[in-house]
Amino acid sequence: MVFARTSPQQKLIIVESCQRLGSIVAVTGDGVNDSPALKKADIGVAMGIAGSDAAKNAADMILLDDNFASIVTGVEQGRLIFDNLKKSIAYTLTKNIPELTPYLIYITCSVPLPLGCITILFIELATDIYPSVSLAYEKAESDIMNLKPRNPRRDRLVNESLAVYSYFQIGAIQSFAGFTDYFAAMAQEGWYPLVCIGLRAHWENVHFQDMQDSYGQEWTFNQRLYQQYTCYTVFFVSIEICQISDVLIRKTRRLSVFTQGFFRNKVLVSAIVFQLLLGNLLCYCPGMPNIFNFMPIRVQWWFVPVPYGILIFVYDEIRKLGVRRHPGSWWDQELYY
Repeated sequence: MVFARTSPQQKLIIVESCQRLGSIVAVTGDGVNDSPALKKADIGVAMGIAGSDAAKNAADMILLDDNFASIVTGVEQGRLIFDNLKKSIAYTLTKNIPELTPYLIYITCSVPLPLGCITILFIELATDIYPSVSLAYEKAESDIMNLKPRNPRRDRLVNESLAVYSYFQIGAIQSFAGFTDYFAAMAQEGWYPLVCIGLRAHWENVHFQDMQDSYGQEWTFNQRLYQQYTCYTVFFVSIEICQISDVLIRKTRRLSVFTQGFFRNKVLVSAIVFQLLLGNLLCYCPGMPNIFNFMPIRVQWWFVPVPYGILIFVYDEIRKLGVRRHPGSWWDQELYY
């Protein structure tokens, strides 16, 4: 549909009519008469060389070379930045649930504290910083320019789908991984899961020096404190392993990770290596128990959360498959963040 010799008011009417029909409108222009339409459009594009000052002030984007092909590049880069920000935010939000649930279970079930405050600080300020930043270096997904423009009223940077998927799905799996490793470590040292429930008051009693475990072995307060720090480390390791799977699945929102490639983002690969090396340093470096409450743990406790990490990866691949095969369906609307 072509309109010729339109006035500034008519251009504005055309833009508003398209927007009322639910379209995302882009307007290009270079003169003063284009300013109202440029201002009203969802994205206004002005010419940098031939454009007037009024058009440049009203526009959202300015083409410095006056080349219309640059619009495509600009839109692609804008979508890439938006996508990578969503991926980084989703990755960062996920670990909040496995950090919160230990305290909820600690309060409601009176188990020995599974995760300490200092341990959480190391997750937030050390092991997770580099991977979350590395997602900013992720390349664009191959179908990024085939997607419809996002709805600015619904498709926000942090929307309901992103929060639900990060908190109540991936975050819940990570919580189960942490508690599986926690109870495995406690049981291997003599404290069966049912025995741990309601144990908090006696466990934290400094004067209780002969507490018996499931095997009848007596534990002093210092021995229990050593075991508690071991549990902190075990839960920390579980979150770290699951977050490695989490950062891998965040490489894409629609396409399979196999399509995107695992090693294209060198920064992300180095971030995963850094995360593992730092985790080992905190666990096995001498002096950590006295400084940061980290304990050297058994090697097998590193592998307990691995099945949960695999589950996270497979679960997300199934989600992406459903989103690709059933566009516009309930699956797409609720699980595509």
